[in-house]
Amino acid sequence: MMRGIKLVGAIVLGAVLAFGAHPAFAQASKSDKAATKVPAQPVDINTASQADLEALPGVGPATAKKIIAGRPYSSVQDLSKAGVSKKTLDKIGPMVTAGAAPAPSTPAAPAPSASKSSASSTATPKSATASSGTSKTAQMEARVPPAKGMVWVNTKSGVYHSEGDQWYGKTKEGKFMTEPDAIKAGYHASKEGAAAKKQ
Repeated sequence: MMRGIKLVGAIVLGAVLAFGAHPAFAQASKSDKAATKVPAQPVDINTASQADLEALPGVGPATAKKIIAGRPYSSVQDLSKAGVSKKTLDKIGPMVTAGAAPAPSTPAAPAPSASKSSASSTATPKSATASSGTSKTAQMEARVPPAKGMVWVNTKSGVYHSEGDQWYGKTKEGKFMTEPDAIKAGYHASKEGAAAKKQ
């Protein structure tokens, strides 16, 4: 009796090892793992979070960061411009879409002054103004503060600009802060801003 149990146990163990080591079964288990990464709905590459992108097969943290950095995309094939390999594109192609690009986090700059021609009275994209040969200051789009009454701090020069200043929200390096926070951080008012306060 004991001998029969040992024999049956050996046969079962041999079968498990034989089928587990067989390439077809090993491949099936790999494809099962890949199948678990397939999203329920197509992922929009223009709006997906890094975690959503990493859930796609063949997309790790580095590739997800490349995808996010290269936004916006007009088609899934544009991912190749962001450095996504063709192999990864083939894997994720049916699982992703390139929906409408997300709205920019800051609204476009207000229309230029009335002294300009009426054709240029609407806000133009940065690329259009760059190609038209206008001055560098006209090329910079003003950023909009997250709350009313904030100042724009030029982090490179150490100067902050109040609303209405020429450089408010327009310098290359800067951020919005409250005026007391800017003063506390060691920034000083621009000459324009200081002169406006005295009046």
